[in-house]
Amino acid sequence: MTTTEAASAELRELLLGRIRDVPDYPQPGVVFKDITPLLADPAAFGALVDALAALADRHGATKVVGLEARGFILAAPAAARAGIGFVPVRKAGKLPGKTLAQSYELEYGTAEIEVQTDAFAAGDRVLVIDDVLATGGTAEASLELIRRAGATVAGVAVLLELGFLGGRERLAPALDGAPLDTLVAV
Repeated sequence: MTTTEAASAELRELLLGRIRDVPDYPQPGVVFKDITPLLADPAAFGALVDALAALADRHGATKVVGLEARGFILAAPAAARAGIGFVPVRKAGKLPGKTLAQSYELEYGTAEIEVQTDAFAAGDRVLVIDDVLATGGTAEASLELIRRAGATVAGVAVLLELGFLGGRERLAPALDGAPLDTLVAV
């Protein structure tokens, strides 16, 4: 085992140890993955931010996108740590000025996200950061927005991947060869 693999295993253990399962939330039968204990632990949160900033560096990102809302909590400090810009991708109607919008399918209906039209410069390489990869719909829509805004997708990084929901498979075509990095998979 290399030092990098040991560090990765140690990081996964630290992060998993701070993610709390909340049964039957927000509805019966769902086990919600609560990251607030991780955020409250400065050592765990710092290690998470360091890992995400390292991914931004590794993928040559010039900007980091955070997906509303918990993605903001992770992406903004990672961008600051990496010394690059942060761009919020928000629910429709929440950003001022001119925006690009992208609709996507939910289990029961559709939703829409937006980014400001001037968020990216020509040549920007963008790493999308979110807390959880579930079905992949929001991440997929964000990749389309980034490309429509004239930037290149450097990759997607998530704290937690819920593999049983098939998000990786759904997202694969939209990644178009860009990496999907998961710190913890369940």
